[in-house]
Amino acid sequence: MLARVGLFAAMLAAAGVPLYIHLPRYVTVEMGLSLSTLGAVLLGIRIMDFAQDPALGWLTDRPGVKIRNWAIVGAVGLAVGFWGLFGVQPAASPVYWLVAVLIVIFSSYSLLTILFYAQGVRLAQSGGSDGHYRLAGARETGTVLGILLAAILPSVLGYRGFAAVYAVLVFAAVVSMARVWSRDGAPEAPASLGLRAVLRSKRMRWLLTLGLVNALPVAATSTLFLFFVEDKLKLASAAGIFLLMFFAAAGLSAPIWAYLARRWGAKRVLVGGMTLAIVSFVGVIGLSEGATIGFGVVCVGSGMALGADMVLLPALLSVALDQEKLEGGAGFGMWSLVTKLSLAVVAAVLLPLLEQSGFVPGKENDANALQALTFGYAVLPCLLKVAALFLVLALPRSVRGT
Repeated sequence: MLARVGLFAAMLAAAGVPLYIHLPRYVTVEMGLSLSTLGAVLLGIRIMDFAQDPALGWLTDRPGVKIRNWAIVGAVGLAVGFWGLFGVQPAASPVYWLVAVLIVIFSSYSLLTILFYAQGVRLAQSGGSDGHYRLAGARETGTVLGILLAAILPSVLGYRGFAAVYAVLVFAAVVSMARVWSRDGAPEAPASLGLRAVLRSKRMRWLLTLGLVNALPVAATSTLFLFFVEDKLKLASAAGIFLLMFFAAAGLSAPIWAYLARRWGAKRVLVGGMTLAIVSFVGVIGLSEGATIGFGVVCVGSGMALGADMVLLPALLSVALDQEKLEGGAGFGMWSLVTKLSLAVVAAVLLPLLEQSGFVPGKENDANALQALTFGYAVLPCLLKVAALFLVLALPRSVRGT
């Protein structure tokens, strides 16, 4: 069962690298759109998500439609959407085409993510907190394997080839999970109370706030990663290697973080992971052009810190949903919403500000533009991570997962 969960997690994760890391450069360099235009498009998509993610969570918690059928709908949308984005060159109106395919992709991605994490709550329910952390370790290890696949294939096969391979991966993942989807173990709370019950819970509100603040630095670094490597460090040829180092560190550390959480408690381990992230961000600030070794060290450190976030935060949410008998779809619908809110903030604020500083992707940029890029990629995420660390230190005892 864990292998099937890992494969599905890999499929979802393989969508993330192109969407969150490669998309900004692909759209601005390959499609010729400006940073401000991309920011406006992503903001519009995120506004749509704000309404649809909780609604998708509510819909998937209804017993009238089999979870397997929802998964098929999401899988078809994700495969078709990726082919439309990377496999088709629009003859005209690239902005409208981009909006259309991103709506399909993000809606399908949201649906499958909510289904997957809600199913995880039910699968791990019998094992208590340890069960959630074990499942999280397997799930997030699969996640990083999918990310590594997505980091390698576009550079080897091109984006068109990646889109074709990804469609096959989607099919394999959905088939493997066909017998896993089940409503067994779902809480017996009245269905109409799903979203409202999540928002009334002080424990859930605290975790959702933490999730939002902690996701902001990840959103900033993901969006600006290729810009920083290629335009600031001038290491375009090493971008794929840096991505592999980053995500390999996250994947290899994921089961370690899960083990440490079972042994020492989630709060202590989260503090350690976030401290490592802060040190990594600080290390980026002083890097100059050609700093291959320095940035490699940063990639390993920040990747390990990401592994802690990926394992512990969803596991803490799962534990809270389980113990408070809340619906998994509703809970992870809200979790998906706050994660995407962070990306909306970055798209709406950081990209236009970067453009106003004079930064142009793929061109020669002056010192002021590169300083603005460094601020957005390292300084601002460091400050936001410090804020997230304080939230963890102030976690109420009922939320700690200890």
